[in-house]
Amino acid sequence: MSGISTHVLDLSLGRPAAGVVVRLERENAGVWQRLAQVKTDADGRISSLLPPGERLQSGRYRLGFETAAYFRAQGGNCFHPYIEIAFEVADPMQNYHVPLLVTPYGYSTYRGS
Repeated sequence: MSGISTHVLDLSLGRPAAGVVVRLERENAGVWQRLAQVKTDADGRISSLLPPGERLQSGRYRLGFETAAYFRAQGGNCFHPYIEIAFEVADPMQNYHVPLLVTPYGYSTYRGS
């Protein structure tokens, strides 16, 4: 099944980042439209960001991660109060997994499987 998923790992603690608010948006005629807002589960995952009944389409999407609130809840601060990752869906029949590796002062991402 096609879709968009994510997994957030807190590298500074060496564990999944539970409770991170993640927004999914799709670009439509130059305007970003919010499709969903979900929190990561206890394992730092969101297995499906598309709302029920929403089909993945070709085009540009963006994930927004609310990292300031997450790190405050851990008792600290962070340099990046939120992280936005834009990507292109070329084939809506595929699954797009976008992991985020995060620390209070940096992050990395890639297209996962």
